[in-house]
Amino acid sequence: MAKRALAGVLAAAMLAAGCHKDTTPSPGVWAVVNGTEIPRAEVEKYYRLRVNPQGPAPSQEESLSLMLNILDALINNQILLQRAQKLGLQASDGEVEDKFTESKSPYTEDEFQRQLQEQHLTVDDLKNDIREELSIQKLINREVVSKITITDQDVADFYNQNRQQFNVPETRYELAQIVVTPRKDPDVRNRRNDDATTDPEARRKITALYQKLQAGADFAELAMDYSEDPQTTTSGGDMGFFPESAIASDPDLKKAVMALQPGQFSGVIQFKDAYRIIKLVARQSPGQRELSDPQVQQSIRDTLRTRKEQLLRAAYLAQARDEAKVVNYLAQQVMESNGRLPEITPPPATVGSGNPTPAPPPTTP
Repeated sequence: MAKRALAGVLAAAMLAAGCHKDTTPSPGVWAVVNGTEIPRAEVEKYYRLRVNPQGPAPSQEESLSLMLNILDALINNQILLQRAQKLGLQASDGEVEDKFTESKSPYTEDEFQRQLQEQHLTVDDLKNDIREELSIQKLINREVVSKITITDQDVADFYNQNRQQFNVPETRYELAQIVVTPRKDPDVRNRRNDDATTDPEARRKITALYQKLQAGADFAELAMDYSEDPQTTTSGGDMGFFPESAIASDPDLKKAVMALQPGQFSGVIQFKDAYRIIKLVARQSPGQRELSDPQVQQSIRDTLRTRKEQLLRAAYLAQARDEAKVVNYLAQQVMESNGRLPEITPPPATVGSGNPTPAPPPTTP
């Protein structure tokens, strides 16, 4: 009797294992996340956005690496999006519409439509990306950012360990910038994947951004959404500190900076082949800055908060990924074919319903 019971348990276990065995997906599926498919077309869409058609063609290895990176980001986004949905943190229709309207504001309608059609995307594509981006940010704010605490002792410890860092040998200026260029740059990575391509378009875009700043828009948010400088966009346009001697070596920059008070921004300035708006974030006088200085304390808090947030974001994502069921079929194909490049599906000759519009590439918080 015991043997028959044991045999029954084993048979049931084997049957259950067979029922949960992964099935081979259709050729159009490159990953599955907790039962949700990530289609090949989604990866290829972002791949085409990342590759400059006017530039040199990437090698087979470069193309495969880029596709694997894009798919990995889409997998991470899907994991976080599913968590946001489970916690009821999806972005509302109103929030999506507000962000969508903001993304159109720097352009005339004709410019907007032309740029969108060039990327073979639809308004629904963009709105879906915006909804996912806002939903994931809500999740991160609740699960990560809200749990960060920086104590006075943390600030004091950092200051004592880095005291020399706060000894300023000469007056220095903390600057931020918004940059718009009259040419397409494949390295541009702002949140809206927004890139002016002609001089008239660039002038209209920078003018519209300046008007938004005058109306009270946040400088860092605009920089992350629209600035075309690959080095400073992700940090909200922050350029760091410049000593006065460095400022003086550039007459145009010196003229702009010296006319500003901390917190103010310049008008539109043409530097060489780009249009810029410069913000003076802070001015520091020479000498040892003490811990009692509110700017020193805020600077330290910002540094510690950024470090901790980056650490906790990475840990949260790693934990979420460990708990998810993920199958990466593209990675399997790459290994089985010894690095053979799948043929990229060409973009459709015509776009779907709705007005085509650019969508940001997938990003992992």
